[in-house]
Amino acid sequence: MGRLAGKSALITGSARGIGRAFAEAYAGEGATVAIADIDLDRASETARQIGDAAYALQLDVTRQSSIDEAVKAAEEHAGGIDILVNNAALFDMAPIVDITRESYDRLFAVNVAGALFTMQAVARSMIARGKGGKIINMASQAGRRGEALVGVYCASKAAIISLTQSAGLDLIRHGINVNAIAPGVVEGEHWEHVDSCLRSMKVWLRAKRRSRSARPFPMAAWAPRRISSEWRSFWRPRKPTTWSPRPTMSTAATG
Repeated sequence: MGRLAGKSALITGSARGIGRAFAEAYAGEGATVAIADIDLDRASETARQIGDAAYALQLDVTRQSSIDEAVKAAEEHAGGIDILVNNAALFDMAPIVDITRESYDRLFAVNVAGALFTMQAVARSMIARGKGGKIINMASQAGRRGEALVGVYCASKAAIISLTQSAGLDLIRHGINVNAIAPGVVEGEHWEHVDSCLRSMKVWLRAKRRSRSARPFPMAAWAPRRISSEWRSFWRPRKPTTWSPRPTMSTAATG
């Protein structure tokens, strides 16, 4: 008998990546696991590979009707939900001056609103059932401090940390324990998207440096020897001090 024998878990964004790892571990401990993902075909394949303890649900965390239907389906399949893992999330990166409203809205719709309203729906189910429960929200080290070029993602994960604290204080009276996990870089399939973003950003940064150093400059205004040496030092291309090819951040994917 595993430590989670007789328990039912719903894990969002669990057709692949970190979510799938959660599902495999929970099933291995005896839990019944709902593989809840926007990609139903992939969720079904993941559930098949995990075995009889897992089943697939289609879940788009940006639509309330989808959240409600997934929670109801989990209740009917397993008799209730004991554990929720809010794992579904998106990643994007851009300098502050290039962040678009589309990117901002998309990340906050999934990473923050999606997590909040999934947590709300499951908490209501747990309260009605009267047996308490566990809610785990996937935050990130990126939510504990700002990261260069990842402002919106960091802000969304900071919001998750704050929501977790508020929900924990509110729901404990119902016997519902709420925690967050804030991992750093986790190697896996989801990292391919982050790698592509990083590669694109490195190309962008190199282009910006070349264009900056090639601009005409009125050297006559900086004739004094002391100042001209400072100019040469200031304009020498260099990496930003906050840049890292492997930023510390969580990159859980929605599937």
